[in-house]
Amino acid sequence: MNKTRDKHIWIEAEEWADGEWDIEDTNLDVIVTFSDRSKYIASFFTYKNIESLREKNEQTGAWMSGTYFWASDMVLIETASRERIYELIEYLIEHNEFASVFTQSSDVDSEDDHLYPKGFFKDCR
Repeated sequence: MNKTRDKHIWIEAEEWADGEWDIEDTNLDVIVTFSDRSKYIASFFTYKNIESLREKNEQTGAWMSGTYFWASDMVLIETASRERIYELIEYLIEHNEFASVFTQSSDVDSEDDHLYPKGFFKDCR
């Protein structure tokens, strides 16, 4: 997979946190779209956030009072800064691990082209 240049990275926290979030204690979804319209998703959790969730669930009784936790497409990361997320994505691509970590979603339909930079997709004229 050699797609290191033609990708669009969407980080959920940028939608609800005005670009600012606690990079040490958070969880957020990341969607990577490539110019061939393929789209992949993963949920990033910081190590500290897992402990925060466990403590909260222990108090609320959720998840058998914090005795277990599960999330689909989970990626544990030390800090969830934009820079670290980008760095990890590049690393995964370069080491042919991207498709093992991110789950492929349905391809981007041309009706959603307006959500991406003009001319981003290879088939756009």
